[in-house]
Amino acid sequence: MVQPKGEGPWSTGLWSCFSDMRSCCLTFWCPCITFGQVSEIVDRGSSSCGANTALFYLLSAFTGCAFYYSCYYRSKLRRQYMLKESPCWDCCVHFFCFHCALCQEYRELKNRGFDVSVGWAGNTHMHNQGVAMAPVVEGAMKR
Repeated sequence: MVQPKGEGPWSTGLWSCFSDMRSCCLTFWCPCITFGQVSEIVDRGSSSCGANTALFYLLSAFTGCAFYYSCYYRSKLRRQYMLKESPCWDCCVHFFCFHCALCQEYRELKNRGFDVSVGWAGNTHMHNQGVAMAPVVEGAMKR
């Protein structure tokens, strides 16, 4: 009987923001965009980057509690890829190290083969380009 693997480590550390300067700068200046990109991939395209970005911005601007929203997506990402909740609870990570958490989530998806900047549809299109389709048969079968 095969035992399921336990939770594994993140591919990069929480404080490794400078290992990917593009996502680091984007997250520093426009965290709502990084959040929107990450959340669209985590939701597997069931939500849009634009809608998540706008909601995140509105929560940040009017309540200051956007970390609750982003914490939900960190937890969802961890469950999808069986990652350890580290260095502490997801909500604590987003409350105290918000920018670092978003950068880490971006890098995690990138290291798992996603181009986070093109969204879910762009990634599925890129991954399906090499798939051969059955030939189209003209007309119906005849006896």
